[in-house]
Amino acid sequence: MKGMSPLLRRTPRKKPSERTVTLIGKPDCHLCEDAEAVIEEVCGALGTPWEKKDITQDEELYRAYWEQIPVVLIDGEQHDFWRVNPQRLRTALGG
Repeated sequence: MKGMSPLLRRTPRKKPSERTVTLIGKPDCHLCEDAEAVIEEVCGALGTPWEKKDITQDEELYRAYWEQIPVVLIDGEQHDFWRVNPQRLRTALGG
């Protein structure tokens, strides 16, 4: 593949267990609770590790996302906000 454009070169796709999902939200947020339930279900089924971060405890996250919570990141890149679609998340994780 030497000499091939980087845009055309295929890179190995990560397995769901090699990805990380991050839920950014805040306490007492019903949309955050809904998003957490979807993430628990999808990540649990695929074996994908996930974490939850509270914007009220992190000034940088608050500035970046306060109007969009809940926000879902996959490997640090924004995937979704407000409502999390389980099929879209599963597909993005390769499941």
